[in-house]
Amino acid sequence: MHTHENTARLMPDVATQAQPHLAGALDWVGMDGIEVPVHFDAGDGAAQRSSAQVGAFVNLIRPDRRGIHMSRLYLLVDEYLSSNPIDATRLESLLRAFLDSHKDLSDRARLSVRFDQLVRRAALRSGNSGWRAYPVSVEASLCADGFRMELGTEVVYSSTCPASAALSRQLIQEQFAKDFDVNVPLDHAAVLAWLGSEKGIVATPHAQRSVARLLVRFAEGAPLNLIGLLDRVEQALGTPVQTAVKREDEQAFALANGGNLMFCEDAARRIQRALDADPGIVDFHVRLEHQESLHPHDAVAYASKGVAGGYGAERA
Repeated sequence: MHTHENTARLMPDVATQAQPHLAGALDWVGMDGIEVPVHFDAGDGAAQRSSAQVGAFVNLIRPDRRGIHMSRLYLLVDEYLSSNPIDATRLESLLRAFLDSHKDLSDRARLSVRFDQLVRRAALRSGNSGWRAYPVSVEASLCADGFRMELGTEVVYSSTCPASAALSRQLIQEQFAKDFDVNVPLDHAAVLAWLGSEKGIVATPHAQRSVARLLVRFAEGAPLNLIGLLDRVEQALGTPVQTAVKREDEQAFALANGGNLMFCEDAARRIQRALDADPGIVDFHVRLEHQESLHPHDAVAYASKGVAGGYGAERA
C-alpha cells in the first residue's frame, strides 16, 4: 500500500517541464475570483466579516518553466486572509509569502480583494437608520520599487442639474405672470394656495442617480479608514442616497437637492477639495458619473490630486 508521501512523490508535475517552442516570460500568472471570507475594520473599530473575491498573481520570469504553483498561492490566501483583519502589514506579508513560495520563478506579486462593506447610515430627520452596502476593492503589489496599496469604493448620490433648475424657474415665473394680473394687488392667501398647487410647480429640474468612483492611496502607516473617506465625500456632495426614509426624511432630501445644484464638474471639484484637505491621503483618482435622466448618455468628469508620478489625467 502506498503512503500519502509515496503517492505524492509518484505524481507527475508537468508544470516543471519546459516547452522550448513556447518559451517566454509572462507578466502575471495566477487566479482570480478566489472565494474567501475576509475581516475588515472600516474605521469604527469593529472588524466585519464579508465574502470576498480575491485575485492572486505573480510574474513568471523563467521562460523555461511552463507554469507557477497556483495551489501555493491559494493556500497562502486562505492562511493570511480567512482569520485575520485586512491591513497593510498583513497584505505585504502575504505578498512576500507569494514570492517566497516562488523564489526561482517570480520577483513581483500582486493581490486584489473585492467585497461589500455594510455601514449603518442615519436618516436625515426621523431618527431612523439603515444599512448601505459599499463596494470595496483593495489592490496591493510588491516589486522592486517596494510595496504599494490602494483602496477603491463608490459613493452613490443625487445630482440636480443647475441649468434645468434655471429653466424650470423661468417657466414657473411665466405661469405666475399668467395666473396673477400685474394690475391686481396680490392676495397673500391666493399666492400661498397657488404655490401649493400643481400650477405652482409647472416644471421640475431633472435630477439623476450619480456615482463617484474613488481610488485612494493612503500615506504609509495610515489606516484604511473607509468610513472616514465615505463621510468626507458624502458631506462634500451633500446628497448621498438614503436608507430608511419617512416623509420628513424625503422632504429634507428634496430640500437638500434644491439647495445643492451641481454639474458633474462641480461634484468632481467638491470631492477634489475634500480629499486634498486630508493629510492621510497621498493620491487619489475620482470618476464622477451623472446618469442623465434627460439624455441616453452620461455626463462624466475626472479628478485627481495631481502629484508627480501619481494617478494623473492619463487614468480613465
